[in-house]
Amino acid sequence: MKAVVLKAFGGAENLERREVADPVPAAGETLLDVRACALNHLDLWIRAGLPGSGVKLPHILGSDVAGLAGGRRVALHPGLCCGACAACKDGRESDCASFGIIGAYGGSPGGYAQKLAVKEAHLLPIPDGISFEGAACLPLTLLTAWRMLKTLGDVRQGGVVVVVGAGSGVAVMGIQIAKALGASVIATTTDPAKADRAKALGADHVLVAPPADLAREVRKLTAGAMADVAFEHVGPALFMDALKCLKPSGRLVTCGSTSGPKVELDMRYVFSRQLRILGSRMGSLREMKEAWALVEAGTVKPVVDKVFPLADAAAAHARLESRAQFGKVVLAP
Repeated sequence: MKAVVLKAFGGAENLERREVADPVPAAGETLLDVRACALNHLDLWIRAGLPGSGVKLPHILGSDVAGLAGGRRVALHPGLCCGACAACKDGRESDCASFGIIGAYGGSPGGYAQKLAVKEAHLLPIPDGISFEGAACLPLTLLTAWRMLKTLGDVRQGGVVVVVGAGSGVAVMGIQIAKALGASVIATTTDPAKADRAKALGADHVLVAPPADLAREVRKLTAGAMADVAFEHVGPALFMDALKCLKPSGRLVTCGSTSGPKVELDMRYVFSRQLRILGSRMGSLREMKEAWALVEAGTVKPVVDKVFPLADAAAAHARLESRAQFGKVVLAP
């Protein structure tokens, strides 16, 4: 089969199109004919040489996959775990010592290829009206946003959620899921071109403002009440400003650090307002099925930014690195 292989850690020039052996499914697995694979910032981090990922070169990236299995149109829950430890039995699969993500953590090959051996139990039916490219936009970011807002953030009817970085793949899911849970959504961006698109997804307000102004603007929009939850995935460029948007006993839930790994934290805000800072890493198969019900109901829709041929994976990486995208960048093998 044809695949794009990461031959060395570093820049996008290390992505190389090759002929590789077809995967052979193990017990409990099936062969997926890959029709689309969406990119994530995780792909960029693995490509750069993320410490602790367990990736050994050469490696095939790609965690968000959709295609055909036994004639069925399906998307893939990308999580990997042992299924037998206390965490797995308790439904906390991302706490499993052997937790991994297809194409990323754990070294399992991903969807930058024409075929992929996958767990049969991890396949989800693609609803009519959603393309393979659209379906590939959903799994990882949908699940991550659901866990952040529902499981950890405890978003409820009438709450207020601040979603930062409104154009990213996980943020466009966050906006839609927060609305589905009955919250009022304040999305933030520094790019005016993304404001109308965020509103079209359901954001009640979109702040086109520098980070330092976010808390002041949220205070105005909420008549001083501030937000229940801050949905954060950027890291040091926005972390402290997002934290300042919270009301007493508010929750900041974070899943990423696209602007860097270290933040400067003013602890006075944390203890004086009794704030909670919650880290989130994808989610369980059960949570995936809960979130997928929103897709089946048409409540949450995929947002495709741009589709590239598999051979142009380096250009797709450049698009994601530019941060000009709104929604997901997709490869179509």
